[in-house]
Amino acid sequence: MATATRTVVFTDLVNYTEKTGNIDREGLRRLLDEHRRLVEPILLKRGGRVVKELGDAFMALFDSATDAAQAGRDIIEKVASANTFQIRVSAATGDVEEIANDAFGDAVNLASRINSATGPGECWFSESTRICMNQSEIPWEPVREVTLKGIHGPVMCYRVVGKHKAWLPNQVRDAFKSSNLLRVRRNEPLGAMPADPVILFENFAPGSVELKRAVDSIPVLDPSRLWLSAYHIGPADRLEWTSNGHGLVIGHPASVDRAFDEVRAETSHKIDRDTIIIDKSDTEVDLVLSGLALPAVPMADVVAGYTYDLLSDRRWVNRSDQAVLRVEVSQPGVKVLAIAAGVSVDGRPLAPGQSLPLANGASLSGPGGSHRFVLLQDAPYIGLFINDSPIPMGVAVGQVTEIGREPQIPGFLLPDRRGQENIRWCPGPRAARAREGGFTLDRALAGRRQSAVEVERGGHYRLRSLHPRCPTFIFSDHRPLERVDTEATLHLGDLVIAGTTLVGLRGPQGED
Repeated sequence: MATATRTVVFTDLVNYTEKTGNIDREGLRRLLDEHRRLVEPILLKRGGRVVKELGDAFMALFDSATDAAQAGRDIIEKVASANTFQIRVSAATGDVEEIANDAFGDAVNLASRINSATGPGECWFSESTRICMNQSEIPWEPVREVTLKGIHGPVMCYRVVGKHKAWLPNQVRDAFKSSNLLRVRRNEPLGAMPADPVILFENFAPGSVELKRAVDSIPVLDPSRLWLSAYHIGPADRLEWTSNGHGLVIGHPASVDRAFDEVRAETSHKIDRDTIIIDKSDTEVDLVLSGLALPAVPMADVVAGYTYDLLSDRRWVNRSDQAVLRVEVSQPGVKVLAIAAGVSVDGRPLAPGQSLPLANGASLSGPGGSHRFVLLQDAPYIGLFINDSPIPMGVAVGQVTEIGREPQIPGFLLPDRRGQENIRWCPGPRAARAREGGFTLDRALAGRRQSAVEVERGGHYRLRSLHPRCPTFIFSDHRPLERVDTEATLHLGDLVIAGTTLVGLRGPQGED
């Protein structure tokens, strides 16, 4: 068959390999049958031709880029509603050659590679698909540039937005968390203006006279602080809005409300779990979440390399589409990849998609603050990113405070980052078993009850190891990395390393 322009769609079950190791054959058969029952009819209904089925994945060809994107949206909505498994969907448009019930070409390779970068429960597509599809029919938003194996140069990816979920941009999310977001709704009174406002217009028709009047009524000079929430927006209205420097939140109104509810619950949960309210006059020392510790690789023939993403609120996560930068750890060393604008290393700006190796003492700056990088040699850790959280946990004289994933009260709760999407595995059976068994760096290196800090009279502080297999370490600029097998003396300014987390010992109100 001659080469023709097609849109290639890939679907893939998330964490399929893990599931096969944890269910019996009958359970696996039911999973694959449910995958086929939910996904294949949508592909066919929207005009797709299934070229290949691999049990946990489909490859389909569409004559229309719009139909392909609509199929992707229908699939992620249907699977989310069923809530039996998670799926990734990806698409790319270009020349495709069909030979012997298979398809070949750059669009096939690109769609497959985009799928590997797509978040669980999401549908991503290429620039070529965005150009070819009817943008008025598809709710979509840009995600970021990604570097894909076998593809030359960075690739800009976009996301189809279903009715079931919305993603809040960093500026809107941060403004909401700091009570600086003003949500302006059509036909509702204008609320009080925050001191440092970010404005989100909701329920306005894009390009309407009402929207223009509402914008003109807001005394905000910086156009980047004005955002419009919309689900369907035509290319002309989108261009007019964004060319004025304004931002877009793409999402169904109910999903946008749910996204704000999730941020509210997340913020409340973090405060409830990460802090203990005590009489500050009794506080002798503060424990502070102080950054990220990077284990050296290769690790026990299991982990060959890994990444961590940094959010604008200074939290480190395995992977997020809200990330401002990504740290990549491999045997040669540590490098940083800028994802959002505003990232710099030692004052040198990095454009989104640009990466740079890190040297000892490097200052990494971005939205949310600066992080100091410490390179470690010949140690279980290759480096540390140091940046104190603004929320301390006060500890009084005579108090013993445990550190761990499930510490006894009063306790300092360590982050428990779930998922394996940030790990690059070693070859061999040991890594395969670890992957199928749900291995993560946080769970492998940090115990439920890892260690305990004891505050004694006279300004004396002790650190006791509680876990027989997960060691705790102490580090500061004035002492080398020290493993704590039983107990050790702590000093103000020291860092306790528990798994991948740094816990700082600080004087009250940040005094060292």
